This record gives sequence, structure tokens and C-alpha cells, in this order.
Amino acid sequence: MSLLSSFWTEFLTKYENFSEKNSVLLSVLKQTKPTELTENKLFIGCNSFGVKKFLEPKTKDIEEKIFQIFKKKLSVEFTILPPQKKSSPPPLLSFEETIDDVFVRAGLNKKYSFENFAVSPTNQVAYAAAQAVVNNLGSAYNPLFLYGGVGVGKTHLAQAVARAILEKNKNKKVYFCPGDNFTNELIESIREKTTTKFRKKYRSLDLLVVDDIQFIAGKVHVQEEFFHTFNSIVSAGGQIILTSDRPPSSIKNLEDRLRSRFSGGLTVDIQPPDFELKTAILLIKSREKNIPLDIEAAKIIAEKVDDVRTLEGTLLSIYAKVLGKKEVVDLEVVEEFFSNQKTNEKNKKITPSDIIRAVCTYYNVKISHLKGETRTSNIALPRQVAMYLLRKKLGLKLVETAFELKRKDHTTVLHAEEKISKLIMKNSEFKKEIDNIIQSLE
Repeated sequence: MSLLSSFWTEFLTKYENFSEKNSVLLSVLKQTKPTELTENKLFIGCNSFGVKKFLEPKTKDIEEKIFQIFKKKLSVEFTILPPQKKSSPPPLLSFEETIDDVFVRAGLNKKYSFENFAVSPTNQVAYAAAQAVVNNLGSAYNPLFLYGGVGVGKTHLAQAVARAILEKNKNKKVYFCPGDNFTNELIESIREKTTTKFRKKYRSLDLLVVDDIQFIAGKVHVQEEFFHTFNSIVSAGGQIILTSDRPPSSIKNLEDRLRSRFSGGLTVDIQPPDFELKTAILLIKSREKNIPLDIEAAKIIAEKVDDVRTLEGTLLSIYAKVLGKKEVVDLEVVEEFFSNQKTNEKNKKITPSDIIRAVCTYYNVKISHLKGETRTSNIALPRQVAMYLLRKKLGLKLVETAFELKRKDHTTVLHAEEKISKLIMKNSEFKKEIDNIIQSLE
């Protein structure tokens, strides 16, 4: 172990022994890594923007603690650690399942991770609890029950735990299941007489995450099956994570024995995001979408937009207006956007070009590629989305839609419309993508 690592390990150990009743701060500090130590300064690397944002306001407290332990005055500066390079498998092993394949098989959306989860006082307890579950699967908090309103980050955090577990060991049996999917799968297994297969799938898991668990309430047979699934996983040392829009005590028509099980671990209320968290979310989204966003502009958007799920749509709307005119979304652009928003909503008429441009902006593809002959999945899906929106939003005829996207055969449009409609019905995350694009047009 290097001298720098030994210094940091000793600091964390002694800090923990002091027991200042700040387990959340200590838990987050354990995720960091010292990168450089000079005579008067300590540089600490964070693995995500959210961790850095959480720690920076606590810099003085950390500096004071370092002085108490080592009797040495050091100023602390937080930096973002560079992403770790993933080594390519040898050619002979290239057929092996990739980690992305593992995520898909587990029902996860790869965009949800701890790295892009912004932390603030409204969700820091839930974040620390999630980290504890990753480090002590099946024993830290079991079950971990996260509840809160729409868009507070319950699904993101729950999936981030599942992702972290698989990154540590991709052989772990992990599954993310929306509450209504559990019901649908059970009904299908009864109809097909495959309940044994259904039970084997669920009861042998190391980690089961059920999103919107309130949907099983009132369904007697479903609750009976989930009760036994819950007991089987926990008794075998597995972990349960549940999310809901309300605490167990407020879920109507939920059996008492399930309510008791759900309340037997840690129940955490995730509050709506505050101004600082919304700003951090915007900066993370802008980085993911390669949209240059000035921090002062981000603050204005965070002030104006209350619903966190419309943040991304608003950002895309603003960026679409400055694309090709300015290099960055700045304060002037944002203020102009909001001052004209009401007028624009009354007078704006959406054109086919608006829809095509909005789709290209969201999926980060070129218009020329969308209208070209490329058939790769990263182009084909956005093209089908554009066809769907041209039909649904503007009511264009099949031939007119084909013309707008330079397709020779209108049957291509018909196929795209059917495919996107089915995806929206089956995949809630994909529906959110479509809603975000529509929001950017309004």
C-alpha cells in the first residue's frame, strides 16, 4: 500500500472511531480516493459528479477533522477521477457475455448508475443506504424500501444498486422487475402451467428489485406468491429492494403480513429535489447529451421548472433553439426562452422539420444519417421514432411521412408506427424517452 493510501485509510479508520453521528458523510468519503498530497494540500478524487457536489460544502469540516487526527493543516480539493478503461477480451473469449448483456438480462437500463446520480440533502440518506446494501448485500438493510413522489430518483437509485452488484460479480443473480410485470408474469405462468419455472426464476435470486410494489396490492393470489418469494430470497441470504410512491403503512389493500415484511428493514422517504439537486441533475444531463451548459443558465432552469422529469425536455428545447447559433446554452438564451415561452405556446406551429430535429438532438444523430440509407440500430430506432411522431403529432399520411424521411416505400412507415406503439406500451423507460422528445417540441 502506498504512503498516500495508508494516510487516507488511517484517516477514515480514526474518523469512524470518533463516531460523530455522521455516517452518511463517512460512507461517501469511503467512496473517494486520494490522488495527490503536497505540503499544504490534499487532492481527493471522486468517482462521480454527484459525490463531488455532496462533499464540497463539507470541505471545512473535513479539513478540521484531518487537523484533529494528524495535527497538520491541509487544504482539501475535490476532483473527478477519470473513468476506468475497460479492457477488451482476448479474441478467443470474444463470445463471452458482456457486462452490458448482463445488465439487459437483469432488466436494467444501463443509463442508471451511481456515477450519474446527483446527491443532495433530499436524498443523501437513501444514497448512503443504497451504498451500504452494495457493500453488505442481504444483511445491511433488508428489505430496503424507497418511497417518494414521481421523479425523485427511486428507480435510478434502485437500479444503480443492481448495476453495482453486477459490476462486482456478473454471476450474481439479479433482476429488476416493475410491479405490474410480476403480476403479468405470474398470470402467464398460470395460464401456461409453468409456475414451477416462474418460482425458480424469482426465488433463487441474490437480489430482487421490484419497482412500484404498490401495484400488487389488492391482488390476493399475487400477494400470496410474492410473500413466499420474499421469504425464500431473504432466508437464503438474498436482498430485496422495493420502491413505491408511499410508505408500506399507506398502501391500501396490502396484506398485513406483507406490510410487516416491507417495514422490517429500512424505509426511506426521498423528498422532491431541491434547487441545488435540480441544478446538479441538469449539469449531469447536459454532460450526457454533450450540451454545453453554463452553470448560471442551469440555475435559472432549476428555478423555473418544478417537475424534475421535465428538466431534460426543457434543456433539449432550449438547446434546439441555439443549435448552430451559439456554442453554449448561457444565461441570455435561457432568460429569453422563458420570457417567450407563453407566447410561443400560443402561436407555435410544429413542422415536420421540428420533429426530425428534436429526434436527432435527443438521440445525438445527424439529420443526414436519419434520412440516409444507414440501417444500424443507433440510426434505425430514431428514424422509426421520427416516423411515429410525424404520424401521431402532425397526422401526416403514410406517403407524406415516407417523403419527409426519404423512404421509398410507405410500408416502412407503417412498420415503424406499429413497432414504436408496442415499445411504448411494453417499456416504461422508452415511453419516457418519447415524452421527453414531445416535451422539447412544446
